[in-house]
Amino acid sequence: MDTSQSRFFIALLPPQPILDQANHIKQYFADRYNSRSAQKSPPHITLQPPFLWENQQISTLKQSLESFVASIKPIPITLNNYAAFPPRVIYINVLKTSELLTLQTDLISHLHTHLHIPSDNRPFTPHMTVAFRDLTKANFHLAWSEFIHRSFEFEFFATSLTLLRHNGQRWLVDTEFPFLEVF
Repeated sequence: MDTSQSRFFIALLPPQPILDQANHIKQYFADRYNSRSAQKSPPHITLQPPFLWENQQISTLKQSLESFVASIKPIPITLNNYAAFPPRVIYINVLKTSELLTLQTDLISHLHTHLHIPSDNRPFTPHMTVAFRDLTKANFHLAWSEFIHRSFEFEFFATSLTLLRHNGQRWLVDTEFPFLEVF
């Protein structure tokens, strides 16, 4: 394994009470449907998918993210029930608001322009994954029939960007970049 680079991604993390609820759901999937992959990262809304970055240049990455968030105000986030990417992924649905879409588009543009991080060109579907990858097709259908009508509704303000780093086993919070405080 090349130790000169690390894998990162950039996300929004919900406040602790919502993190706890989402982690509880992930644990339910692990216990009931033998799907544990989602437990390898904290509940999050991915804004920039995983990318490799030179370890010697981490300060450049962090300074660029600090610069990016300097004028960003907290944005409202609405979690609204469950949705799926059949036949393997079940997630907590995140409403596509103009504020969230603008933040994601601006971040991708900033990363591409200032740091030459390529965008993956997939359409942005904001979500918080609770089961994926190791969820079998059979268990997906069982779980989806259980979760399709289940309620999960929360609203919060995202107040920072989070840089997560992979340690070889799981994704861990590396650095939080607080948005502009507004009172």
